[in-house]
Amino acid sequence: MNKPKKQEETTSDATQSEIGFADMDLTDEMMKSLERAGYELPSPVQAGVIPSALDGLDVMGQAQTGTGKTAAFAIPILEQLAPREEISSVQALVLVPTRELAVQVRNEFEKLAYFMDIKTAAIYGGHSIKKQIEELKRGVQVVVGTPGRVLDHIRRKTLDLRETWCVTLDEADRMLDIGFRPDIERILSSISRKDRQTLLLSATVPPAIERLAKRYMHDPTVLDFSKDAVSGDSIEQYYFSVDKAKKFELLQRLINRDEPEQAIIFCRTRRGTDKLAKKLKESFPNVGCIHGDMNQPVRDRVMKKFRDERLKVLVATDVVGRGIDVSTISHIINFDTPEDCDDYVHRIGRTGRMGKEGVAYTFVSEDDGELLTRIEVRINQLLEQVYMEGMELKREVKQDVNPERLAAVAAMRGRGPKKHRRRL
Repeated sequence: MNKPKKQEETTSDATQSEIGFADMDLTDEMMKSLERAGYELPSPVQAGVIPSALDGLDVMGQAQTGTGKTAAFAIPILEQLAPREEISSVQALVLVPTRELAVQVRNEFEKLAYFMDIKTAAIYGGHSIKKQIEELKRGVQVVVGTPGRVLDHIRRKTLDLRETWCVTLDEADRMLDIGFRPDIERILSSISRKDRQTLLLSATVPPAIERLAKRYMHDPTVLDFSKDAVSGDSIEQYYFSVDKAKKFELLQRLINRDEPEQAIIFCRTRRGTDKLAKKLKESFPNVGCIHGDMNQPVRDRVMKKFRDERLKVLVATDVVGRGIDVSTISHIINFDTPEDCDDYVHRIGRTGRMGKEGVAYTFVSEDDGELLTRIEVRINQLLEQVYMEGMELKREVKQDVNPERLAAVAAMRGRGPKKHRRRL
């Protein structure tokens, strides 16, 4: 396969953001579905990805969650599907890292296909494979699934991909992070159509993603919207320096002070998530907890309560929390400083979605200075330190002052904060 070809630099202030859905030559059914779903103007990601995908090109897009990327690949897929009476087997496959994201992406497809005769299915572990087989037998055109369960169906010969012309890898970096690369490669190798279109969406593009694209994509158009999402002004980013022993008290006071519409609190471990949620429930009744050790029905019930706003606070781990797409999340609180700076980007991407304002707080203890440095270099932005009376560290957090950090800080001070327009 050819090496990815970099397009001209793409930002949210480019002319693409001035394109309307009416300029994309979409069907009347799609235009009515967009209007019904509340879409007005395409986001920069949608304005960039949709025209290229409609032209049948492979596209590799770097964009955070909350930028409208699901619709960016769902719209061109739906527009190009053959009618069910012509082809009743699976025409498009979307791979996602988590069960929660599979359900959300499937729901978005159904919303955008409201005025079309199109059937979709979500297949993932933790649910009855028998019911999934029955659904697939009835005929679906779009399948959204996690790699492990998709591969399981392929091996059972219950998922027919002979007519599949489009494969989308959503949150590709996270799928590789949690070990799905072998499954993804087996799935891609099993799709026989040589005219296959591949769409790859990823918040980050590490070398592993570049190798995957080089091997399985045909001369992809590369669009980079990552700078817009990380440095955009819709998310205010702060950190507290706090002793580990006082983190819980700080959290309680912060929730009482800010009264978030909805908040996600991130912890590093499943055990820590359970423990923190249990303590919080003593003071705040509308607290839920979600992590990978919970069985799927329990996770589904928790997420339904959170989407219905019956839960105001959700304590989560990274792997599960990443798949949460709820527009009313106003606060992200990193109770534990993320050890991977990309996880920080993914965490704060739960708020400030589609142009709404959000705030992210990170609790930084004495040993977390190096982690804070990495985060600031990664997002090319200094986090502002804020204070809560009585919660300050006795000793300052020690941050590495290395040439990379100094260069980043100097550049930031020289140009000032970036401003980007954000549109629905």
